[in-house]
Amino acid sequence: MTDILPVAPSDAGTLGPPRDWSLFIGNKFVPSAGKRIPVINPATGEQIGTIADATAEDVDHAVEVARSAQVSWARKAPRARANLLLQVAEVLEAHAEELALIDSVDNGSTLRMMRGDIALGIRQIRYLAGLTTELKGQSIPTDERDSLDFTIHQPFGVVGRIVPFNHPFMFAASKVVVPLATGNTVILKPSAETSLSALRFAELAAQVLPPGVLNVLTGRGSHAGDLLVRHPDVPRIAFTGSVEVGLQIQRSAATNRAKVVTLELGGKNPLIVFADADLDAAVGGAVRGMNFTWQGQSCGSTSRVYVHRSLWSSFIERMGRQLEAMQVGDPLDPASDVGAIVSRKQYDSVRGFLEEGLADPNARLVTGGLEDRSSVGTFIRPTLFAFDGGGSRSRLVNEEIFGPIVVAMPFDDYDEVIEEANRLDVGLTASVWTTSLATAMAATRDLQAGYVWVNHSGQHLPGAPFGGMKDSGIGREESLEEFYSYAQQKNVYINYSESGARK
Repeated sequence: MTDILPVAPSDAGTLGPPRDWSLFIGNKFVPSAGKRIPVINPATGEQIGTIADATAEDVDHAVEVARSAQVSWARKAPRARANLLLQVAEVLEAHAEELALIDSVDNGSTLRMMRGDIALGIRQIRYLAGLTTELKGQSIPTDERDSLDFTIHQPFGVVGRIVPFNHPFMFAASKVVVPLATGNTVILKPSAETSLSALRFAELAAQVLPPGVLNVLTGRGSHAGDLLVRHPDVPRIAFTGSVEVGLQIQRSAATNRAKVVTLELGGKNPLIVFADADLDAAVGGAVRGMNFTWQGQSCGSTSRVYVHRSLWSSFIERMGRQLEAMQVGDPLDPASDVGAIVSRKQYDSVRGFLEEGLADPNARLVTGGLEDRSSVGTFIRPTLFAFDGGGSRSRLVNEEIFGPIVVAMPFDDYDEVIEEANRLDVGLTASVWTTSLATAMAATRDLQAGYVWVNHSGQHLPGAPFGGMKDSGIGREESLEEFYSYAQQKNVYINYSESGARK
């Protein structure tokens, strides 16, 4: 039985009639007594189905199934688990166009960008599965000749993995690989805004994985997500999303037992253009780093741009021209560069920031604003505000907007801009543009961010640890460090002397 109507590449543009989707537990769709949540296509405002808001009973059932499956899953050799994950990647690749269409219709990003997301998610599965046997212990010198001390790594059991709406399939697929590779079973909780590709992903993976290894609970984060975080039999939680929700998850996770919680949270990330930078390259980097092709909905977006005053006027004029040329429209139209904001709620939030900027006498609108079709869908044009005299008190400068709005400010010297860049309580990414090695090395040292680009922006390299400083998170992902976070280290001391054995 399938609740999601598969879509062949030749049928791109339709998902069939609206459907009511169930939970996915134990390799099958399971009905829920919970409330139904509408699934809305943000580009058209049309309802394309419903998902379940998982109840406490649903969460208990999913955890029970995952716990039962974990014992035999952990007994599989690491290479065997890796091989199964590689087979999952093969299955997903055969359905790549269908998954891209699901995400584009459900999330609002363009089909072109969602195709890239699907490819990247599958590539991450293959890369991370290939690292499975690199999770290794170590030997420790002892004081006695006939003895040995060494460490091993064992899984936690059931992992709760909560992912956001901005890259639905890519996060659903890539964020469960490591906990599965290390012998845990997973309960995946996608965003209530974008659950469809996670459900389809799990259904496809069920062709390869044993029942109960990968399960999907849908629903509101404040309800289904919180029940999962608080569950006493889920000792390991990982969350990607906003700072506010991440802090709440920390509190909820500690309700009834000690848990390991990792968080990849938001940012208000600075991009700094020094006086000696290649101007055209820096402008292109600022546009790319803002992730406008995902409507600016990315935690790593470089949404605060600081430009040396000697380049200020030229930089703003050139960046404004590039943003003006971007086409906003139907996500399924190949000509569209920018699609729709994920939901009406998120659109209203972004629109509130936009209106505040328009009313601020210190903010100059260079380009952007509401798209004419906003009455039909949730469209906002790539928007640039210039604070010619600085703007540290504005919400646009101090808060993560998670939409296609970037702010730019001039600066005069190194110490001034580093202090301003580090002023906020978040520190996820940063981007530095300069032709001076001394300036580049000093800035990478001084900036309080977990991931720093020099003369580049946006790209994540396979194996490069991603994560933030300060309130932008705890832990690192996308690398070998992630493997160690999903395994518990155990120390073993063996006295193998004959006298020791007789004691």
